[in-house]
Parts: sequence; structure tokens; C-alpha cells
Amino acid sequence: MGNDFSRREFLATAATVAAGIAAGVAADAPGEPIIDIHQHTNYSGRTDAQLIAHQKALGVTTSVLLPAGRLYGLDADCGRNDTVLALAKKHSQFVFFANEITDVPAAREEITKYLKLGAIGIGEQKFRVACDSPEFQGVAELAQEFGGPVLMHFMHNQYNTGIERFHKVLEKFPKVNFIGHAQTWWGNVDKNHEQKAMYPTTKVTPGGITDRLLSDHPNIYGDLSAGSGLNFFTRDEDHARAFLERHQDKLMFGSDCNDIFGRGPGCQGANILANIRKLAPTKVIERKILFGNAKRVMKL
Repeated sequence: MGNDFSRREFLATAATVAAGIAAGVAADAPGEPIIDIHQHTNYSGRTDAQLIAHQKALGVTTSVLLPAGRLYGLDADCGRNDTVLALAKKHSQFVFFANEITDVPAAREEITKYLKLGAIGIGEQKFRVACDSPEFQGVAELAQEFGGPVLMHFMHNQYNTGIERFHKVLEKFPKVNFIGHAQTWWGNVDKNHEQKAMYPTTKVTPGGITDRLLSDHPNIYGDLSAGSGLNFFTRDEDHARAFLERHQDKLMFGSDCNDIFGRGPGCQGANILANIRKLAPTKVIERKILFGNAKRVMKL
């Protein structure tokens, strides 16, 4: 869940994007399917009708709905498991994950219930546990049992803490595909990243934790959504371009955007799409990121 930019921070970042991108040119590309791996129901009060219109404006053909747990609403009043199931039943362009607060006693039962009802993965796991905790490993065991990915929000000292140890989880669960997301995930593309920095603006030295995880482990992927994903692009375009090429089989488009229009400088999703199209070194790489990788990982 990417309510991780203040309005001021987001608009400041959007203003640095090239004029055509900042103008929010519609992302529609007729005939080219797009999978958005990161959306939410009731996002900051947005209605289902507004969500549907937003995704259509982006040109998205399949959206993955990520539910909240029983409390907190992923810090943005996002809908729970029942809401994503209901919307996916009504509209075939939506698929959904299952979720629950990692360390509550009923987590396994709740997640299992919705996996059996058709959820294709688990997440967004955005809860106050260590990323290698026994409780999170229980979630990984469920993903292994059902064969779906786990999408994780990494945020220093808050959610899925201890990213420097996450390689141990990847090694313990080699058959589970994990998807990294959010501030600490994208900050750590930089070898010199300061963990307290949520939206770093410095040039990037390759070889950070995220860069190494993607290179060294076949079962970890990157979700380019939210203000953190957009910041990854805009802080150092030369690095972003090389990173997209280096990890072209590991990256997936997500919007994680609570906007209601699907275009314009205030729409994270539109700006992320525009940056992918601008910085992907080839059309082949662009299509992998916008469609092919998610189709494979999500088994769509």
C-alpha cells in the first residue's frame, strides 16, 4: 500500500518529470494489455466505480486487488478480503489476493479461507513484524502450500523490518515468489542507502540490498508502484534505465494510486507508466514490465 508520499512530496516529485510526463498523458495503448499488480478497494474512500474508471483511464486490462487485514486498513482505509472478492466476482478484469495481520492468531485461518475462494496470492503484507519472524514465515508456508506469491511492504523500523536479513527467507522458501515494495525496498537499490531515508534524492551507487537480492535470488521480484517506485525513477534516471535492463525479468508495474482520474500530475499510476515507457531501454523490456512478468508470476 503506497500512501507513502504526502501530497506536497508527490507533487514536488511529479514536477521534476519531463513535461510530457508531468502533463499526465493518458497511458492507454490500444491492443497492448497491461497488468497492474497493486490496487486497493475503498482506497482513501474511493468507490468501486471510481476505481474502475481510474484503471480504465490508465489503460490497465487486469488489476490485482490487495486487501487489508482486520485492522488499520493499510493506513489508508483500504478494504478487507470480502471487498476484493466481491469486486472480482462482479468484474472479470480484477483478480485478488488474500491478507491478514501477520501475527494475529487467526491469520492462517483467514488467509486460507480466501485462498480457497480464489485468491491468487497473499498481501499486501504491511504489518509491524520482522521480515524473517516466525509469524511471517508462517505466511510464507501458506504461500508455498497454495502456490501463490507474497507481496511485501518494506519500511524501516515499521513494516517487515530487517530487510538485510531477508535473503535467509528467500533461501528457506525457494519455491515461493516474493514481491518487494515501498520505501525501504526502493531506497536499497543504492549501495550507500541510509535506512532512515524514505525518499532519497541522491544519485545511486548500484549494488544495494535490493539490487543484490534481485540478482542473487530467483524468487524475489520488484513492484514499481507508489511514491517510492516513482522516486526510484526520478532520483537518478540513468541508474533507473540500467536497473530496468539488468532486472528486466524481475520488475512489474503497479500503480498503488488512490487518485480518481487515472491521468494528470496528481496520478502516481500515470506517472509511473510514463516513466517505464520513457526509461525502458527497449520495447521488449517495456512489455515485460507492463505485462509479461506479472502474467508469469501471477499465473494469469
